[in-house]
Amino acid sequence: MKHSQSKLSRRRFLLAIGVGSTSAAVALVTRNNFGAPAEPTKTTHNGQGYRVTEHIRNYYRTARV
Repeated sequence: MKHSQSKLSRRRFLLAIGVGSTSAAVALVTRNNFGAPAEPTKTTHNGQGYRVTEHIRNYYRTARV
């Protein structure tokens, strides 16, 4: 009985090491990606507003239910 308990505890230990190392890797990756503030994007607005073009008409025609 003691032999099967030691195998079970060893398996749990190895599983815990795997989960812990994976969690640490994810934490490092997400910290590096989300740590810096996002750069503001520059948008150019020429004042024409919304225009219905052939492309837009085609989209509306194909999106009808």
